[in-house]
Amino acid sequence: MKLDILVLSAHPDDAELGCGGTIAKHVSLGHKVGLVDFTRGELGTRGTPETRAVEAANAAKILGVKVRENLGLKDGFFRNDSDHQLKVIQVIRKFKPDVVLCNAIYDRHVDHGKGASLAYDACFLSGLVKIETTDEQGKKQDAWRPKVVYHYIQSQLIEPDFIVDISGYWDTKIEAIKAFKTQFFDPNSEEPETYISSPAFLKMVESRALEFGHALGVKHGEGYTTRRYLGVDNLFDLV
Repeated sequence: MKLDILVLSAHPDDAELGCGGTIAKHVSLGHKVGLVDFTRGELGTRGTPETRAVEAANAAKILGVKVRENLGLKDGFFRNDSDHQLKVIQVIRKFKPDVVLCNAIYDRHVDHGKGASLAYDACFLSGLVKIETTDEQGKKQDAWRPKVVYHYIQSQLIEPDFIVDISGYWDTKIEAIKAFKTQFFDPNSEEPETYISSPAFLKMVESRALEFGHALGVKHGEGYTTRRYLGVDNLFDLV
């Protein structure tokens, strides 16, 4: 299946938090979007890999994506090396996305910056014909390089290079985030409180979206950074 947009994330719930509104908006516009999580989030204080898998599937249904897969890399300890790059190259060549969205270039969680570098490097390497990979059936894959790679912004305050207007998709984003019931605020939970399970965390997520939206003169926005120059076809493409 060829996708228009592929979201590569270190953990289940990264995509929902960082670009859930963008995903929902582009799905509504008719684009084919898929998610690939690198790890099962097994080092998370709350929940289990099994509960995270169920939550990730529920969130994917809310967002309306075509596919969600998990590479099963080691949470906290995956690396940006050739073995890991080849695993990511396989999914890039499998889905042939034009656009890749991935983790923030740096963030509070060490996996996010690593995930950003792993995704970015794999996107480049995936276009090299002399790197050979095979699909699940053992068939040789064709080289494929996405047209662009963008990094969504997470908990660390990073100045965006551009902002996507997600007004009208905020409720979908929040519903997808809250599908991860074990991870976020639940007054009835007996598990230890974490950085993301406090009531203040989701307020921070919304305040960030409101701030980015305000910069555009709209209700909510999601910010991105890019490692290349941005171009527009004409000035009326700009919000």
